Amino acid sequence: MRAVTFMYHDIVSGDDVGSSGFAGASADAYKLGVTAFQTHLAAIGAESHEAPGVVTATTAAAATYITFDDGGRGAYLFAAPALEERGWRGHFFVATDFIDQPNFLTAGEIAELHRRGHVIGTHSASHPLRMAMCSRSELRSEWTRSIQRLSDILGAQVTTGSVPGGMYSTAVAEEASDAGIRYLFNSEPVTTIQHLDTCTVLGRFTVKRNTSPAYIRSLTGGRLLPRATEYLTWNFKKAAKSLGGEAYWRYRQGR
Repeated sequence: MRAVTFMYHDIVSGDDVGSSGFAGASADAYKLGVTAFQTHLAAIGAESHEAPGVVTATTAAAATYITFDDGGRGAYLFAAPALEERGWRGHFFVATDFIDQPNFLTAGEIAELHRRGHVIGTHSASHPLRMAMCSRSELRSEWTRSIQRLSDILGAQVTTGSVPGGMYSTAVAEEASDAGIRYLFNSEPVTTIQHLDTCTVLGRFTVKRNTSPAYIRSLTGGRLLPRATEYLTWNFKKAAKSLGGEAYWRYRQGR
């Protein structure tokens, strides 16, 4: 089975990038206006063989998924309504230490998104940018604390998650599996699906504020060049993270 998965972050009103999610230039690069987001959805709909669904209900041999990281309030105000207008549902991954803080989802909004048919998952507790560098005990704490908080809010067990910061490793997935996560999304721009223990691992194509609808359509439709570009760019960034050391992460902390 293969899946085309898009990783969004925040959807905001116009240019009001400070109204949702993390602050800073690095974070703002991932915030789309509502109108732009709607054109992306139209592009996905034009190319996808089936309507985007949720990973916990998929039975087809191929699938399209739409995900949102961090848990900014734009998820409730703009992203979910735009999906629902098309009869679609998405995956909202929440960094639980930020619940009820300004510009982030409240517990009540999270519960309502769940009632409306969207998948609520963990995006860790504290959102460590270098999650793959955390110790095993730290990884276990990030997953278990966040799963427990969300499960208490929903009144249902949380079994999905996404990796913050783009740093994925086997240890990250193993601890996620041990914590009860059955579907884990990382940031690798691939469509192949992997299985590790009891956990299904899926890659995602990252969407930024300057990503065009035409590019989204080409990725959805399986065009070779854009998918190869995504893969090469991602691996270049992985090298930059390794070689850039603390300078790279000081830049990322600007979010």
